[in-house]
Amino acid sequence: MNPDYIAERIGRLGTESAFEVLSKAKALEAQGKDIIHLEIGQPNFATPEHVAKVACDSIRDGETGYTASQGELYLREAIAKRAKEQVNINTNADEVVIVPGGKPIMFFTMLALINPGDEVIYPNPGFPIYESCIRFAGGIPVPVPVIMENDFKIDAKVLKSLITDKTKLVIINSPGNPTGGVMEEKDIRAIANVLKDTNIFVMSDEIYSRLIYNGTKHFSIASIPEMKDRTIVLNGFSKPYAMTGWRIGYGIMNKELAKVMTLLMVNSSSCVAGFTQEAAKAALEGPQDCVSEMAEAYKYRLEYFVNELNKIDGIKCLMPKGSFYLFPSIKGTGLSDREFADRLLREAGVACLAGSSFGKYGEGHLRLSSATSFENLQEAIVRIKDFIAKIKLEKTA
Repeated sequence: MNPDYIAERIGRLGTESAFEVLSKAKALEAQGKDIIHLEIGQPNFATPEHVAKVACDSIRDGETGYTASQGELYLREAIAKRAKEQVNINTNADEVVIVPGGKPIMFFTMLALINPGDEVIYPNPGFPIYESCIRFAGGIPVPVPVIMENDFKIDAKVLKSLITDKTKLVIINSPGNPTGGVMEEKDIRAIANVLKDTNIFVMSDEIYSRLIYNGTKHFSIASIPEMKDRTIVLNGFSKPYAMTGWRIGYGIMNKELAKVMTLLMVNSSSCVAGFTQEAAKAALEGPQDCVSEMAEAYKYRLEYFVNELNKIDGIKCLMPKGSFYLFPSIKGTGLSDREFADRLLREAGVACLAGSSFGKYGEGHLRLSSATSFENLQEAIVRIKDFIAKIKLEKTA
């Protein structure tokens, strides 16, 4: 409980369990325990060398002062060009806002659109900060189930049933965190069909859009003309270019919303560093082999991990169609997801996240990240097998 001098609104903020588990895992490591980290969405690749070089050169050239609050024109133009050419979004630099990471777009969207009492439909299980931002803005979070039985997609009919006259915003996330589910064009069009005759906005979290497998192509709801001006696209550089610590992301939205988000930038972070913007431009316009190589590595690891997990009695796992996460069901083990994750960390040295950390529809699942070495995944499988064997012995004792 917060001291009574802390503002009431702070009590509406949630947290991100990945960092809580990381802290616990680090504490165990400090005690000498060997931990395999599958809890954090942190690429184990270095930022591509050509990107890092541009940033270093930019610092040496003095690009260390204030920049435009909306983001430098050269980067906004590069993002708009990529959105047109690769995702078919008819946009321009005036509709792009550069922010420090992806989360500001989540917060700014809520602060710009949501009044107290407005309802926001969001994916569940889903990224925990969605619900946190909704509550902080005084909105009412309305979860839409994203479950294994539906291949971790939003069912447009279920979405429609949740819409009321108070619904102001729908959040979609494809590829999804924590599930790895991908909504294909037909799925996105079905959602757009539900929303087309309303005034409801969409925040489309596309941060993992460069990490899609097995021939599926990313499709953005913002590419549908009647949805474009009511969509805020969230994207960034952390996942495809291994730039998590650089803290640079962006939103694409209509021009009036871009002005509001720029105003929020003025009142919060002021601007994003010039050298990181130069690096982001280099990432977008430079060689893309690095992205495809990382994606292939993640796919290889995921296929291995899924295959091995499905050999273990009590675990059922779908092959993710995107991202670098697995979301297996562990209901067959007889343990709750929180007990399983906690004991797996303490007793087996494997850090992962309980599915219920991502919402009530995630209960009975774990989120495992493949953003680690293949050798770590192999060792994790051995430890998980041994842990489940131990559970079985406990039940028969």
